[in-house]
Amino acid sequence: MTKPVFSLKHFLRRALLVLVILGLLGLGFALGISGYVVHSTKDAILTQEDTPPEPLDCILVLGCGIRPDGSPTPMLASRLTRGVELYQAGWADKVLLSGDNSGEDYNELATMERVILDLGVPQEAIVMDHAGFSTYESIHRAKHEFGMQRVVIITQEYHLYRALYLADALGLEAYGVAAAPRNDAGQIGRSLREILARDKDFFTAILQPTP
Repeated sequence: MTKPVFSLKHFLRRALLVLVILGLLGLGFALGISGYVVHSTKDAILTQEDTPPEPLDCILVLGCGIRPDGSPTPMLASRLTRGVELYQAGWADKVLLSGDNSGEDYNELATMERVILDLGVPQEAIVMDHAGFSTYESIHRAKHEFGMQRVVIITQEYHLYRALYLADALGLEAYGVAAAPRNDAGQIGRSLREILARDKDFFTAILQPTP
């Protein structure tokens, strides 16, 4: 009886096939979770022309970066503008700004506050969350540190699905209104990264760690 001859080429071909199958399964799993997050929250996304749900405790604007000179990035400026529009339209009488204030040289909150003050929001209507280091932390703190129960969240549309999913998991009644769309460079990359972020926060919503 002739023993089968070991073939390195045959082994590598089979190993490659296994890796491709595992990769496709992983991709399908990642896309499936991301799709579920989007599908389960899309009905909570409104437009500024819609009748606002009442009563809302606040308009929650999520931070997303400032420039070295302290000015807002275009994405953050778009979020802040939308938040002010909803405030002026009477959606809520408080604007909760949540962002990263992690160092002396980086303070999203100072920039966010300055912008909406310049746009006409009175100081007494502004609530500041200086520890919104991530989407999950911003949502968690809105409920547990600031006592919010019903909110409208302002961010870019691709990010809204994840924010709304986390809010629902944490027991917040939340709606979303997207910031004005932009054709910023790198959006394809941000959208692809958001798929992985949705997957991560799908499990974060299950575990619900304390920030």
